[in-house]
Amino acid sequence: MSAQKQIRRITAPQIAKRKGVEPIVSLTSYHAHTAAIVDKYADFILVGDSLGMVMHGMESTVGVSLDLMIMHGKAVVRGTQRALVVVDMPFGTYEESPAEAFRNAARVMKETQCGAVKLEGGRRMAETIRFLTERGIPVMAHIGLTPQSVNVMGGFKTQGREEETWSIHEEDARVVAEAGAFALVLEGMVEPLAARITKQIPIPTIGIGASAECDGQILVLEDMLGLNPAPPKFVKVYGNLGGQIEAAVKSYADEVKDRSFPTEEQVYR
Repeated sequence: MSAQKQIRRITAPQIAKRKGVEPIVSLTSYHAHTAAIVDKYADFILVGDSLGMVMHGMESTVGVSLDLMIMHGKAVVRGTQRALVVVDMPFGTYEESPAEAFRNAARVMKETQCGAVKLEGGRRMAETIRFLTERGIPVMAHIGLTPQSVNVMGGFKTQGREEETWSIHEEDARVVAEAGAFALVLEGMVEPLAARITKQIPIPTIGIGASAECDGQILVLEDMLGLNPAPPKFVKVYGNLGGQIEAAVKSYADEVKDRSFPTEEQVYR
């Protein structure tokens, strides 16, 4: 009787050790069937709070609830076997205090069985990152363009356009790495600054609208598949699923109207 080979999930410490070794592949996913496809190729899958905009039609990520993140997190974990699953902590669930952050992050990890959480913020979140990591919760940090702060930033604005601001972002990166984050997302950041930060800190950087010199890259799955009619500048569209879906729906509608569907092959006798 042959023993089936057990597939072991990638862990946060394994991602941390990939610094400067081999580029880290990541995509977002929000449901089991797409997660199962991404799982074959990604080192980690982010259940991002971008799901509020991508799947639920929200104008920003601010309205996403903890229950919504947990529901989608469960689905992604069920659909995967090998990739590390990281779940975003939504706005209002971790900023008040480290204790609040721990309660909510522990709930996310217990209920979804994910391997890590992600939260936005640099220096201001260092104490919280340290508090969580010391208590067994791996944390991925996120600086640069932080979508949960869109109302303070005045929109989705590229960070680091003025070189005199670079030191602020560099300090954010250094502090979250020292606090125990195992990786750092750099979003919407000018290329030379992102490349510079990548060289300065000992943990992997994951770029999204940042630099090819980052230790890894992430995109929103729906953006790169062509489901977003107006993707951001930093997105490379690898497929045209939006057009293919519309063509398929139109064909179905036409066949229903002219009664050519269902055919003999689709009915029971």
